[in-house]
Parts: sequence; C-alpha cells; structure tokens
Amino acid sequence: MRKSENQLWKVIATAGGLGYCPVAPGTAGSAGGLLAAILVLRFSPHPWPVLLALAAAFTFLGVIASRRLAHEWGEDPQKTVIDEVVGMWISLLWTGSGWITLGLAFGLFRFFDIVKPLGIRKTESLPGGLGVMADDIAAGILANVTLQLACHLIPALS
Repeated sequence: MRKSENQLWKVIATAGGLGYCPVAPGTAGSAGGLLAAILVLRFSPHPWPVLLALAAAFTFLGVIASRRLAHEWGEDPQKTVIDEVVGMWISLLWTGSGWITLGLAFGLFRFFDIVKPLGIRKTESLPGGLGVMADDIAAGILANVTLQLACHLIPALS
C-alpha cells in the first residue's frame, strides 16, 4: 500500500484524528460523531436520509480502513474510532433533535458501547474490519431503540 493511501485510511479510521486523543479516544470519536450529527440535524432539509447515508458510507469505509490497518495497528486498536462515529449516528436516527435527546443518545450509546450487553461483545469476533464496526453498530441500534422507547413513553424528552 502506498504511503499516501495508508494516510487516507488512517484519517478515516481515526475520524480525522480524534482517535489520537490521549484520554478516552472512543468518547472523543463519539463526541465528534455527535457534533457532525448536530450539524446535519440543524442544517440539512432532509437530515434522516443524510445521516443514514453517512452511517452506511462510513461503515463501508470503516470496514476497509480497519482491515487495511490491522497489520500495522492490530485488530481493534483504540485509535480506530470511526466505529464510534457511526454508532453515534445510528443512535440518533429518527429521534428528536433537542438537546435532551442528543444528550441521552450520547449517554446511551457510550453506555452500550462500553458495557456491550445482549451479545454485542460477540459481534467483535466477526472477521476483519466487520468485527471492529459491528459492536458499535449494535450499540447504536440498542441506544436508538432505547431512546425511541423513552421518547414515546416520556414525550417531553423529544
């Protein structure tokens, strides 16, 4: 792999460098994902299709980046945070965009990403870059479902 191509995959994997954060790079990646989502939610006339398209595109790119960098960085290094960005975007799909909802989505996603309940941890064993991305996708889905349910039960949250 050429050096410039390798650099591109590192930029993608680290979400523009957020993965190099010396303390809690996963949280930094999630915060970066939240900030990007806020921009989409506030300024796009059709935020949900945009957020869904971004999640799909960066899932694909994240799988490739993780696979390409595994020989140099290992199978699931902390500095690879594109998975946290995607998981954060998934946690926000079709939810409200108020500050309470955004904060709950962030907290729920980080909780489920760290704790990995309901078999989420098993998804890490999927081959190649798919395992890197899958646990955060699953955590994002679980956070989204939990948030949707909470907003349905307590409408003031949305």
